[in-house]
Amino acid sequence: MSFKSLLTVVTDKAHLTDTIAQACRMAESLDAHLDVLCLGVDRTQTGYYYAGMNAAVLQETLHQARSEAEDMSKAAQEQMQATSLRWGVTDAVCQLADIARFVASYARFSDLAVLPRPYGEDRGIELEPVVEGALFEGQAPVIVVPETGAELKLPEKVAIGWNESAEALRAVRSALPLLKSAKSTHIVVIDPPKHGPNRSDPGGLLSQFLARHDVNVEIDVLSKTMPRVSDVMRRHVTDMNADLVVMGAYGHSRFREAILGGATRNMLETAEVPVFMAH
Repeated sequence: MSFKSLLTVVTDKAHLTDTIAQACRMAESLDAHLDVLCLGVDRTQTGYYYAGMNAAVLQETLHQARSEAEDMSKAAQEQMQATSLRWGVTDAVCQLADIARFVASYARFSDLAVLPRPYGEDRGIELEPVVEGALFEGQAPVIVVPETGAELKLPEKVAIGWNESAEALRAVRSALPLLKSAKSTHIVVIDPPKHGPNRSDPGGLLSQFLARHDVNVEIDVLSKTMPRVSDVMRRHVTDMNADLVVMGAYGHSRFREAILGGATRNMLETAEVPVFMAH
């Protein structure tokens, strides 16, 4: 498999230029087509009313969302026209409660989604369901780009967060085109179980699998010396100077299928390098 159809989603004009620029770099590296979805978000919740609420207010918020989508689409087209990529720009309006399903309808026909970090002081509440929609309902692998401005490119050194889960294995399989092009890939195993089936050789079977795909792989077994696994992983990523993290995305909720679990959220909040996820 190769990544030939990329998707990026913008919901805020303030982050449009950086988000598209990062997606363009990856599309250029992969010689891929890039689709840009400019999404105007209607943040009213139909079915909930407050004093002074009427149809005119609802219509005004819808008009505002449409105007934002059109403005972002115009800016996106101007930015894309300056590239030599194959590309497309689509603008649409969506209600806040329906973002995940709407994004999924585009992501499911993409090989890879390149999205901005959903957490931060200047990040809107709509960014989390954008990531969730692509990952869980769209079933597309996602690269989340940190807000530190780290340049998105084909990675030279990759860290895999490995815990033998189905989600982690799915992420590794999905990331194979990137792993094969990297100079080195480290399977990072944190505090492996003492009585697990692979206790004598943690990460060994995955290492064998990747080596057969001509991936230059090493195994790093670490102790859980910090309260959270994500903190140990983040520190190791910094120490080894990795430029991409590959990990599974986990859902932990009885009420919503698509909600980012604790380990996933912690990594997205703190990672200073792009994070590749699949579910």
